[in-house]
Order: sequence, then structure tokens, then C-alpha cells
Amino acid sequence: MVTRTLLITAAILGLALVRFSLAGEENDYYRLESIVTSQAKTKSRSKNWKPAPDGLALEVSGMTVLDDRRIAVAIRKGEVWILDGVYQSPPGKITYKKFASALHEPLGLLKIGDALYTAQRSELTRMRDLDSDGTADEYLAVAKGWGVTGHYHEYAYGPKLDHDGNLWITLNIGLGLKGNHLRRTIRDPKLGFRQGLWRGWGMKITPTGELIPVCAGMRSPCGLAANGEGDMFYTDQQGNWVATNTLHHMREGAFFHHAEALASMNQPGSPIRDIKSVPNGVPFPQAVKQMPHLKPPAVWFPYKKMGQSTTDIMLDESGGKFGPFAGQFFVGEFTQAAMSRVFLEKVNGEYQGACFPFRFGFASAVLRMAQGTDGSMFVGLSNRGWSSLGTSSYGLQRLIWTGHTPFEIKEMRAQPDGFELVFTQPVDPQTAANPNAYHINSYTYLYHASYGSDEIQRKTLPITGATVSGDGLSVRLKVDGLRELFVHELSADGVRNQAGESLLHRHAYYTLNRIPGKPQP
Repeated sequence: MVTRTLLITAAILGLALVRFSLAGEENDYYRLESIVTSQAKTKSRSKNWKPAPDGLALEVSGMTVLDDRRIAVAIRKGEVWILDGVYQSPPGKITYKKFASALHEPLGLLKIGDALYTAQRSELTRMRDLDSDGTADEYLAVAKGWGVTGHYHEYAYGPKLDHDGNLWITLNIGLGLKGNHLRRTIRDPKLGFRQGLWRGWGMKITPTGELIPVCAGMRSPCGLAANGEGDMFYTDQQGNWVATNTLHHMREGAFFHHAEALASMNQPGSPIRDIKSVPNGVPFPQAVKQMPHLKPPAVWFPYKKMGQSTTDIMLDESGGKFGPFAGQFFVGEFTQAAMSRVFLEKVNGEYQGACFPFRFGFASAVLRMAQGTDGSMFVGLSNRGWSSLGTSSYGLQRLIWTGHTPFEIKEMRAQPDGFELVFTQPVDPQTAANPNAYHINSYTYLYHASYGSDEIQRKTLPITGATVSGDGLSVRLKVDGLRELFVHELSADGVRNQAGESLLHRHAYYTLNRIPGKPQP
């Protein structure tokens, strides 16, 4: 653990000064307030430091908004707390009430009606306060039936709700199983993989309580959420079989990348069957062609450039109360204590889109996010188990739009011959119409059983035209050499708005799964 901590610390130190410098500019548009944080005992404390009451370690592992005064948070040690007064700005007196206890590592929290739901290691639990004393007195197992060998890495995340009333959870894979853990696994006879039942799968629980396996191939699926259309997505983290962090569209019969999840593919109820081989050591686009079940991510998050460990997903449903990005996803980042933004579109039946840097400078690892009734965002922090940037080990912060709109690339849309960029402010026509104001590279990753992947098959793509719209809010880039199933990395260093200001964040990373208008096999 010490060695891992030193390695991670060394890896992120080079980014730290740049990130925190940028966070100062970001604060002009999205103000960060600390509700409660931990902090090391030093001679000087930051001005916004708020101690947790009675020694409570608020290692937030789940969070849900209750009303315009209160939120509920789950913490790692197995409790749920109700926090009242969290909307005060600046933060004032917060009251705490323990709602539930004796849970086994809850890693999500959701309010439905008069109940709170959380995914424990071995079940999805509904908690209710029947006598209205502020404390749960009914704990009901809504769903169970997945494997638990006792391995530390067998986390269960969720639940989140889709538009049909189904609850969704995701199940971590077990890593390096041996001994007693191995004896509690199941084995696929064709490929020989061994895992606990349904480990590495996305599961759906219907309103009648039926547990349905939907899709497979997850490694560490820490975040999940529905988009505006009700389709479900999850994030995954770099590791074996997983080249870099990803965002995936969850749907029936899809396989994503982690091959050991196929240990359960021939179990009763599985929508995936009889996969006889898995490509290993080939570029990802080639692997997709060789394995029909393998579905590409909707978005790749290039390693370090867009974080090192993706976590939660939050859909901005504020209708503009949180700024100009309504309907887009925000994705938490653990190691860099940061947050990214994702624009998605559907092309030829496949989700794809771009990720953008959004906000740095959180007090600790961003693990959970929830949108308040006023449009602001509550951010739950905990760096338990891994190192992260920031001054705290855990806590709760609130991100508030100041009402000022940053100059950003709001959307990046695929076109048959390039991309359309949509901006939050009108651009300066002279700079934005110059193709030299932009730079685009494309690359992919290696699909293999080893840990992570470098960027491979990298290529610079010529930009042969840039056409500014009449209102100055969009630019059509004509780009030669677009490649399906490749990341297209955009730099827009030369673009200015009409006040002569550069973009707050100048990079975007578009995952091009389908080129519009191109016939598909």
C-alpha cells in the first residue's frame, strides 16, 4: 500500500500545480463551498475547513437529496445520516441525525417515496422509518442472489432508477482470487474464467423484485445513471482488460471489456451465451470486429488527461440553474479530486460523444454527486483505499454556479467530414475561422489482459476548413482521415470569444464509434 501511494503521488505531482491554478479560474464560474471536511492537523487550516461532529468520519459512499433543506448520505462504515441545513451559503450550522446502521459497505443511496435504498455487499436493501422518529426501523432485502466470495474487491454499487421504474446495480469483479475465495466461485467451462456469480455484471431489479442480469464485462463500475432518455450508463476504471477509464451504455446482451465476467455467461437468465474466445493483445477496433458481443465505450477518458479513476455520474436536470450544460453528464474523478463533463449523441444507433475537463480543486477524491433542488451540486468525498489530491481524507462540498457563463466548448458533434463545435459564447470570427487555431489527433488502445494501455496508432489529422455560423455560436471543422472506434483529441488553443478571451478549457476528446452517414456492416 505504501508503494502504491508513493507511485500515485509521484504520478500526480506534475499535474497538481497546473490543476489548482486552473481551479482558481474555474471558481469564478463554479464556486466550491465546504460543508464538512477532514483535514490533517497542521499549524494552519484552510478558511473553509468544517469539522465533522462528534468525531464522525463522513466518508461519503452514497448520497441522495431529500428536499430543499436535507440530504441523506451513506458512509463507508455502514451508516446512513440525514444532514439538515446543507443549502446555507456560506455553510452554517448543520444538524446530523443517524438514520440507519449495521450496513455492509453501502455504495449508493436513493430515495423513492418514503424509503431509502442502498446496495450492500450481498443485497439491495430498502430502509423505512415506520414510526416517524427519524430512524429506520424496517430493513427489507429487495433483491439478492449474486456471488460474494469474501474478496475485498467485490463491491456492489447503486441503485439508480431508469424511466420504467427499474432499479439498477453494478457488481465489481474480484481480482486475483485464490484460496477460500476461489472455492466460492463458478467457472465457465469454455473459457475457464472463475468469479463469484454475476461478478462484473450490470443487474436490473424490476418493480416486482425480479433480479435480471443485463450486461457484462465490468471491472470496477463505480458510477451509474440514466440519461435524459432513460438509458442507463456506467463508468469503469482502468485495469486489466480495461485500457483507460470509460463510460458505457448498458443494454441487454452487451459485453464491454473485462473477460472474467464471462464466468457467468451460461448461467440461467444470462443474455450472453457460448462465447468461445476473447481477443487478447489486439487494437480495440480490431477486437470489436472479431467479437460481436464486444461493445465500444460511449466515451473513453484518456488517462491522466481526463483523470485516472472515474467514479459517479450525475445528469444535470436543473434546466439551466447549474449553468449552460443542462442535459449533460458530470463524472467524478478520484485520484485528481476533480470532475469532468460529457456530451453524448446517438449516431447510427450507437451512443458516442466528447468529454471535457470541468472542475478541479476538490478537497479530496470525488466519489458521489447529487443535484440539489436549487440546481447546485452536492459532492461526497472519500479517498479511503487510494491516494488523491486535496487537503482532506473525506467530506462533503457543494458546487454552485455563480451566474457567470464560462467560455467553453459546450458540444462537440460528429459530422460526415469532421466535427461541429458549439460554444457557450459567440466566437471571434477571425480566430475561429482559422484552421490553424485547432489541432486534432486520433488514437486507440490495446485490448488485452494486462493492466491498462498506452495510446496506440496515433495520427495527426489535417483540418482543411473552419466555418463559423452566423450567430458565432458554432464552427464546422472539416477534418480529413476520421477513424471509427478511435478517440479524436481536439485542441482549440487559438480560438477566442468576441472579448478576445481564450477558452477556459481548450481540449475535448471525442470517441467516434460511428461516422454519420457512413454505411454500417
